[in-house]
Parts: sequence; structure tokens; C-alpha cells
Amino acid sequence: MRVYVPLTLPALSEAHGAGELGPAPVEAYAVTPGLLAWWGSQDEEELEYAALRQAAGASLRLLADQFEAARRRVVVVAEAAEATVTVAEETGGERDDEGDDEGAVGRVRLTAAVPLTKAAAVHLDAEDAVDDVTAALGALSAALSGDEKAQQVVDRADDHELLWFATQEIPALIG
Repeated sequence: MRVYVPLTLPALSEAHGAGELGPAPVEAYAVTPGLLAWWGSQDEEELEYAALRQAAGASLRLLADQFEAARRRVVVVAEAAEATVTVAEETGGERDDEGDDEGAVGRVRLTAAVPLTKAAAVHLDAEDAVDDVTAALGALSAALSGDEKAQQVVDRADDHELLWFATQEIPALIG
């Protein structure tokens, strides 16, 4: 199953050193029934793009806890064994009383580490996204609390498309 693993550049460096995305459990995103219903399309390419965008949002949330990390979202695309993928609870894009929100749509848990040899690509923000990603990190808490102006700041980071890199380029990306 194709999964989209949100990381930061330091986490990508750790994965590269270990030769795997892990240890388990690993949070990732995939085309799940909940994402299919939320996105409203049957087009496989669009659905994979939606899973990538969900993972990019999770990478932004990871950056909020890693002050030393470069302000660039990272997503690794990999093939995981179906038996190791568990679909997390999905709420369909609306907040419920427990605080779950659209960030849960498409979320899966990997019960085993994924060898980096199973990675297909790395997606990473370009340098020109750093200012908007940094601003989004400053507004993230307020946006998660429902502040519409803060959400607009976070959305500006989402306006940046992640660049595609081959896995062979990981040493240059983390170097």
C-alpha cells in the first residue's frame, strides 16, 4: 500500500542513517475510505495528491515541536506491506467533541518500520516556501483553535507545492 510519511529534515536524516522509516508505530497517510469520502473524487491521482497534502499538514505540525529543524515540510512516499497498515479513526473532515479534525482523514499507523529501499520519492518544500511555513508555524495553534485569520496564514504555506526528489537525492537534501 502506498503511504505518505510526514517528517522533518532531521527526521529524514535519522531515517537515512537507520535505513528505515521507523521505529513502529509510524504515522502516515494513505488513500483510505475516509479520505475517499472527504475528497469526493474517484480519480486515483487526485486521491494520492490529497493523501500527500494531508501528510504535508502533519509535517507542519511536527515542525512546531522541532525548533532546530529547517522550516521545510517533508513527506516520504513509500510502499508498505498491507498487513502493517492500520487505518486510524477518521471523522470526515469536521471537528468532533474530542477535537479530531480533517487532519485525521487518511491517517494510518504502520505497525512495522518501512525499509528506505521501499521509498519511492521524497517531497520537500522549496526554499521560497520557508517564510510562509515559518509564519504558518506561528499561527498554527490559533488556527487549530478555530481562528480564521490564523487559518489563512496556515493556508498560505499550503499554497506551496512540495518539490519531488528521487530517493537517491536524500544525502544532498540532508547534507
